[in-house]
Amino acid sequence: MKHTKTCYKVISLFLCLAMLLPLTACGEGKKSQSEIFAMDTQMTLTAYGKNREAGLSAAESIIRSMDSMLDPDLETSTVYAMNHANGSGVAVSGQIANMISTAQTVYQRSGGALDLTIYPLVKLWGFIDGKYYVPTDEEISGCMQLFCFDRVVLTSFPSSGTYSVSMPADGQISFGAVAKGCAADYAIEAMRNAGVESGIVSLGGNVQTLGLKPDGSLWTVAVTDPNNTASYLGTVSVGETAVVTSGSYQRNFTSLEGKFYHHLLKPSTGYPATNTLQSVTIVCEDGTMADCLSTAMFVLGESQALNYWRTYGGFEMILITTDNEVICTSGLIEQFTLANDNYSLTFTE
Repeated sequence: MKHTKTCYKVISLFLCLAMLLPLTACGEGKKSQSEIFAMDTQMTLTAYGKNREAGLSAAESIIRSMDSMLDPDLETSTVYAMNHANGSGVAVSGQIANMISTAQTVYQRSGGALDLTIYPLVKLWGFIDGKYYVPTDEEISGCMQLFCFDRVVLTSFPSSGTYSVSMPADGQISFGAVAKGCAADYAIEAMRNAGVESGIVSLGGNVQTLGLKPDGSLWTVAVTDPNNTASYLGTVSVGETAVVTSGSYQRNFTSLEGKFYHHLLKPSTGYPATNTLQSVTIVCEDGTMADCLSTAMFVLGESQALNYWRTYGGFEMILITTDNEVICTSGLIEQFTLANDNYSLTFTE
């Protein structure tokens, strides 16, 4: 059942630092902020209160550690070891175990829309090094034969609190679809453990909050306008949660023949997902899950994404279509505000 609501209220334009941007009031409590570059993304970390410096330091340490651990091309990284283990088990951290377990849940529920073992295909298209290339059907088929996420085995050893991962010898895995969400989870937790009660991290298209703003009010997170990425089309008011966006505007290229290709590849075809969506924003307390869902829901497309939400729940969603329709799930009725009259707004149940 759908309820349509169109908003023509004009909101002053805010400078967008990333795909999603926290809009915070100035001068409310003592604030410290740092900017780092990791996971191929410019990241902004903000903490308030007396423990803010310690919180930022702890969060930065977590992010840099995960960045080194997850780089598939770094020979000392865990992911490099996994991709060169020839089928043997590799000891992994709790962060990697969490990402695999969460991604496997979404993989199973979505019919394979999210697959962390499509890394060879992502490289083939040039979305890793920026050397874009339109592969042949034969090349795509060859890469698809390497997909093996259904055969990735995660083993937990409760007595020691350790984990091991094994996969087929020719498999290759990458955590690009989930790493920033997981890093945000652990960065927020590091801030909390350092005594920070109010903070926010913006890791590219991933925003995650700690507590409320220093004045006790909700955070306001901007949702990028996919047709004008220097602007935004609306805002969502949230407490402590993650807000994660995946969109075709984030990484893409146009071929010599004038055809548009984006980085959100559909595992079942080997080509960029083609549907009515321009972007998907997930609002979910679990940042790792939100990151997984943002990719999977985009690949599924509007109808199947809404069916997934109705079936499994646990998150809210903002879908932006190629017809400039903004479709919000019903849990966002009081939280989402449309700020651009080029779009229409629909809430769905």
